Amino acid sequence: MPQTGPRNLITDVPGLKVGNAEDSAAITGVTVILPDQPCVAAADVRGGGPGTREIHVMDPENLVEQIDAIVLSGGSAFGLDAAGAVMNRLAHRGRGFVVGTHHIPIVPAAILFDLMNGGAKDWGEDPPYRRLGRAALDAVAVDFALGNSGAGMGATAGPLKGGLGSASLVMDDGTVVGALVAANPTGSVVMDDGRTFWAWALERSGEFGGNPPPGRVSPEDGGAATALPGANTTIAVVATDAVLSKGQARRVAMMAQDGLARAIRPIHTPFDGDTVFALSTARRGGEVDPAGLSQIGSAAADCLARAVARAVWFAEPVGSIPAYRS
Repeated sequence: MPQTGPRNLITDVPGLKVGNAEDSAAITGVTVILPDQPCVAAADVRGGGPGTREIHVMDPENLVEQIDAIVLSGGSAFGLDAAGAVMNRLAHRGRGFVVGTHHIPIVPAAILFDLMNGGAKDWGEDPPYRRLGRAALDAVAVDFALGNSGAGMGATAGPLKGGLGSASLVMDDGTVVGALVAANPTGSVVMDDGRTFWAWALERSGEFGGNPPPGRVSPEDGGAATALPGANTTIAVVATDAVLSKGQARRVAMMAQDGLARAIRPIHTPFDGDTVFALSTARRGGEVDPAGLSQIGSAAADCLARAVARAVWFAEPVGSIPAYRS
């Protein structure tokens, strides 16, 4: 039976590091996922109000085969600046797609909306995201904090404080799968009893509080919260050490979106910009056949659902936004 990795973080996938940086006054932050080497990646976008960068470069029919980092950021469209800062610093380090004498790092990114959480957003012409992107890149490590960290700093989850979450699984054949999420959905991560996570059945070893089983679930449970267009979004990365093509990585990203549906209700609304990246560090040799790909995609979905619950479980209250544990 698959087991959680030693850290129960996406960095249990060999070849990955994660860095976080926050601005506590602005109540926002940035997360950088950095593979040790350029790697195959893909993305699947299902929310109605996405904010992204370098998404189509990962399409299987397009030229570039590998990416150098992925950035998740708060700040709505302002947060896309973080990826530019990460790109510049990686280029200075000699990373990137080589064109003549130039290194052009490929840094896909996605942003969430956290502009109305009470933080000091009066930054004028100098939003903090380039600074935060550089700081997050410099902080990459195999261990990192969850909850009010990185891109999860300013996140909300329906009426609760959202956050940064992560989880992993080691499959029976040794393949490692992991997920990282900045959970900021319009919908709710808990049932109407206010205590049972929608992802309760997937919990392992009390990783989000030893969640109780639900009572009777009504079809009306988990109705949409009041929202504004573009005012939420859950953004995530799933990863494996299996060798995947760009097309296979895209299928894993698509399957992993089901993890959001298992953990959040409703999901993929017009008010969200839900985006899931999938990447392969290719540390385990051997071709992945369709059956193996199905298992990896299913494990990625389960990891992502657990990561959403862990994001909210580890979150702390900010201002008037209550946390699950409070």
